[in-house]
Amino acid sequence: MKIAIIGTGNLGKSIAKGLITNNAITTLYLTKRNLENISEFDGYKNVTLTTDNMLAVQQSDILIFAVQPAHFESILKDIKPFLTEKHVVISTITGYTIPKIEAQIGTDQFIIRAMPNTAIAVGKSMTCLCSNAQGEKRIKIAQAIFNRLGHSLVIPEAQMQAATVVCASGIAFWMRLIRATTQAAIQLGFDSKEAQELAMHTCEGAANLLITNGNHPEEEIDLVTTPKGCTIEGLNEMEHKGLSSSLIQGMVASFNKINNIKKEQI
Repeated sequence: MKIAIIGTGNLGKSIAKGLITNNAITTLYLTKRNLENISEFDGYKNVTLTTDNMLAVQQSDILIFAVQPAHFESILKDIKPFLTEKHVVISTITGYTIPKIEAQIGTDQFIIRAMPNTAIAVGKSMTCLCSNAQGEKRIKIAQAIFNRLGHSLVIPEAQMQAATVVCASGIAFWMRLIRATTQAAIQLGFDSKEAQELAMHTCEGAANLLITNGNHPEEEIDLVTTPKGCTIEGLNEMEHKGLSSSLIQGMVASFNKINNIKKEQI
């Protein structure tokens, strides 16, 4: 696939790493105003670094936009004359709706919104996708890309704000939970390196149990807890202290914040 990433910041870099690692490209153009910031990609086969967005568009079929929201409108205006019927436009810009994109480049373009997370750099992203009517004809292309970089799910655009909180912000939430587990393990006698190793691989194992077995989390919890045992003692203490409630309230707070950001942009 001939892909361009327009705006190779932190997310763009993560996508690029995933694409290169998984051999998901025929050619890859990476754009950035300061090429020193993406010099780590210099020298990769079939990867071109450039400050010229128009060049990247002309040399690519799939355009992945990972720019700041404030810059997106002007970039769309600049590249519009170079768009053809072959181009698939994929936006990762939070809160920038499909109707707003259509207003800039037209309803006849294949437009897809993607909400990946930074785990895309290691091929483990949970990416949510939605599209305009035209984009539905190319949504399988986006799925093919992002399924090679993790797992994807097609949802209505109305759910994209919530998906941002659950999947993109969710990386930070899970990191904090892993950190807390690490701190507890240190208190229980492990050194910091061992503690983090125990925490992160246990977290990975828990997720893979659900993915592989298809069970509800409580079913897996039941396999670990015994009457008057240490696991249920710990779980109940965490719930008394508000573990689930705090996590839910934090995610709802993030959702409210992202909705406010959207209103300010409008």
